[in-house]
Amino acid sequence: MTKARLLRLSVVLVSIFMILLIIVYWDNVGTAHFYLHTSFSRPHSPGAIPGIMAGEDWEALPDVDEFLAKLLSSSLKQNSSVPRKTEQLLVPGSSKPVVSNLEENVRGYDWSTHNDRNSLDQEKLQIERQRTLREFCANSSFTFPTKERSFDDIPNYELNHLIVDDRHGIIYCYVPKVACTNWKRVMIVLSESLLDQGVPYRNPLDIPREHVHNTSTHLTFNKFWRRYGKFSRHLMKIKLKKYTKFLFVRDPFVRLISAFRSKFELENEEFYRRFAIPMLKLYSNHTNLPTSVSEAFGAGLKVSFSDFIQYLLDPRTEKMAPFNEHWRQVYRLCHPCQIDYDFIGKLETLDEDAAYLLQLLKVDRLLRFPPSYRNRTASSWEDDWFAKIPLAWRQQLYKLYEADFVLFGYPKPENLLKD
Repeated sequence: MTKARLLRLSVVLVSIFMILLIIVYWDNVGTAHFYLHTSFSRPHSPGAIPGIMAGEDWEALPDVDEFLAKLLSSSLKQNSSVPRKTEQLLVPGSSKPVVSNLEENVRGYDWSTHNDRNSLDQEKLQIERQRTLREFCANSSFTFPTKERSFDDIPNYELNHLIVDDRHGIIYCYVPKVACTNWKRVMIVLSESLLDQGVPYRNPLDIPREHVHNTSTHLTFNKFWRRYGKFSRHLMKIKLKKYTKFLFVRDPFVRLISAFRSKFELENEEFYRRFAIPMLKLYSNHTNLPTSVSEAFGAGLKVSFSDFIQYLLDPRTEKMAPFNEHWRQVYRLCHPCQIDYDFIGKLETLDEDAAYLLQLLKVDRLLRFPPSYRNRTASSWEDDWFAKIPLAWRQQLYKLYEADFVLFGYPKPENLLKD
């Protein structure tokens, strides 16, 4: 009887061990088959990124996490010696990529060069941004929804903005209306998750927008459950500790203006049907609205900025569905109090931040971040856009987005919140 029990126990232990090995194998080569990644994963050393020490040991993990971490680390070290033929240096003189997309031409990119000597002291700037974030996350007197929950409490569907590049050990949380299209392009080039006639893209601007925003193009945290099952959270935590994590943010009110301009001032069939029609009915008392956006625009039926603000403040809105990602708060998209980001970029200093980040990631010889375009929504426009919005609404709107203002060091817009 004892021998039989020992035999059964041995079989169970061997089975568990084999499952763990399979998980680690898939972490390295599974994406090559399922997500079109074409290279093994390799470890990434964050180098001089503030808050990360070279050779820093991981904090104590639960037994399963620790075991998986050792297996993953061992496998990554082996793969780091695999030649990476596909990574070619940026060709001299190619700093100005060919713009092949009509939309990019219309927007008018700013190709002017920026003097590195005049850039901000990036290292000190990053230390200050991270210090601000961590202080307010730790401040018990500053509260907002979901602040106190742990990473394990975050539902999988709320992790869909965390894009993983296993080849370079990078995790990027994308925020819509904060240069996310071009950062997604950069992640596609680095991870080689999309091929053009069998060859990975080299120039970010060559990647069509429809592919950039296709969810199947990117490996995101919310897909881990489908691949790893009950071990998905353990692997997420390992990658969060080992990989370099970054996000880019923007003045919250300016981001709202940009979202409104993009989705409601331009003809957008999806946003017209999902959002504009309900707004026009609820806040402008329109009935019998056209079924297509082109007919509506032709008849002069457009959502006003006032309609949009009412929609955001209406308590019925989120009872029906969570905010769309284009106006959802950053703290709800990227969970900055649950995830310790190594780099916090801002759209207001995009050119300097992007160049510095690519250097820290040691990929600046492989690509350059696409240049910004000239007609970007500016913070100086706030007064004009909010001039016709009642003071009480502005104050309510600030409370709705206050956490984003405070966590990321944006000053309170006092001029908009007082008579």
